[in-house]
Amino acid sequence: MTALQRQGQAAKAASYALATAGTAKKNEALEAIARVLTERRDLWLAANAEDVAAARESGMAPAMLDRLTLTEERIAGIVEGVRQVVALPDPIGRADKTETRPNGLLISRRRVPLGVIAIIFEARPNVTVDAAALCLKSGNACILRGGREAIRSNRCVSALMREALASAGLPEDCVSLVQDTDRETARELMHLDQYVDVLIPRGGAGLIRAVAQDASVPVIRTGEGVCHLYVDSEADLDMAARVLQNAKCSRPSVCNAVECVLVHRDIAADFWRRALPLLEQVELRADPAAREILGERAVPAEESDWDAEYDDYILAVRTVDCLEEAIQFINRHGTQHSESILTTNYFKAQRFLAAVDAAAVYVNASTRFTDGGEFGLGAEIGISTQKMHARGPMGLEELTSCKYVVYGEGQVR
Repeated sequence: MTALQRQGQAAKAASYALATAGTAKKNEALEAIARVLTERRDLWLAANAEDVAAARESGMAPAMLDRLTLTEERIAGIVEGVRQVVALPDPIGRADKTETRPNGLLISRRRVPLGVIAIIFEARPNVTVDAAALCLKSGNACILRGGREAIRSNRCVSALMREALASAGLPEDCVSLVQDTDRETARELMHLDQYVDVLIPRGGAGLIRAVAQDASVPVIRTGEGVCHLYVDSEADLDMAARVLQNAKCSRPSVCNAVECVLVHRDIAADFWRRALPLLEQVELRADPAAREILGERAVPAEESDWDAEYDDYILAVRTVDCLEEAIQFINRHGTQHSESILTTNYFKAQRFLAAVDAAAVYVNASTRFTDGGEFGLGAEIGISTQKMHARGPMGLEELTSCKYVVYGEGQVR
């Protein structure tokens, strides 16, 4: 038996204990995690500083360094996210359908944990805590496999969380970290069918597609974020410029940031006059029609730019003639994550909402709101871009399955 198989076996055993632990015990463990991350945050910050220094020396891009870096403020936010999960209703055991059949059988459908959830993710140490907290509250054990860039941070925080679990009387193996970052270990995890019930990749498009193609464990695809903003001919252009600035610049390295803006030809010149001063740090890659307006401020877009997830201060720019052209372009090049229309026309907005195929569709708002916390779900384990078994921000309920409970009085068929 390999080390990872032993880890999977331990996680499976822990999942059985966690599934029946009860809300109070799970909340006690989450509070213990919040305490230890607060009281010993200096250990986590020190480990993270080593990761950041190594990544900077290796030439990691600034946007990715931002994802990797922890600060006192970010740790406080992570801890607050754990406490928000404590406050959320526990979905486990909740009956969402109950009926009595003509033969007298009482049939109830109840929410139950998925079991063991494996998460493969890249250089984002906050994911380690967010994923563990959501898995714990929803009664699932988790096996975490982070990227090599954050290995020191992840080893530190996973050890702290396991210590907290033990102090609360739950098995440490409810949360475990794959200790190495070799590709072979990731591949083995993708095929750990005997112990892992669901695999969730979190990261760039390359990681997600590789996992989905190679894994034999069921996969929930998350996070592929080629998001669009369409500025309609009837948009409030000042508002549209502010929304674009937020959607692109507030944090360009996250999956809900806009990567491409579509602008109606009739208002393009007026819109760019208002928007350009807000996008000074952004490289614009534009089609010929937009370049006639933007001049030297833009470089020519390549065909690959329409499908690019930059995770950086880069924005693809395209000019369209009508709403239908924008919808068709988005459905062809988007990743079914988050899409937004800026318009004052109610009927155009409704057409966009109905026709665009995405997990979250917005009218007159930034795509940056596609987030578990912003949607009232607490912390999230990812943004599902598929339609089975969950879609959009994945909170507690999306980490459950169902069990039918049947009461009888001797009925036979």
